[in-house]
Amino acid sequence: MPHIVKSTILDAPTDAVWTVLRDFNGHDRWHPVVATSSIERAQSSDKIGCIRRFKLNDGSELREQLLALSDLEQSFSYCLLDTPVPMFNYVAHVRLLPVTDGDRTFWHWESRFTTKPEDRDRITHMVAEDIYQAGFDAIRRHLREAA
Repeated sequence: MPHIVKSTILDAPTDAVWTVLRDFNGHDRWHPVVATSSIERAQSSDKIGCIRRFKLNDGSELREQLLALSDLEQSFSYCLLDTPVPMFNYVAHVRLLPVTDGDRTFWHWESRFTTKPEDRDRITHMVAEDIYQAGFDAIRRHLREAA
């Protein structure tokens, strides 16, 4: 079972980063692979159990469900319900922590999932680099442009 752990430090206060990340329906405004995002059944994007539907730039679609959200801990968890990628039981956790030296943010993003053995390396690399690392880089740009 692949276990991906990625983290970074952003030159922005946690409240500024949390304002962007806590919007479970906001990836299309900052993540480079997401073309559109919508919450099914017109639910609030911070309602536990809500489902977001992504359309990716390549035309594929996926659905994810919000499992937990804590403003106090600046964290959330979600799972994949439908994806064109052959991975299963995907559950991810995002957590922000303040770095008091310089009023910066430590961003921790991790997930576990299962996949076929022959797909393991390719999918692990895709999630770690094309999703997580690309997300870190995109948030940096987004926060700079918003400032």
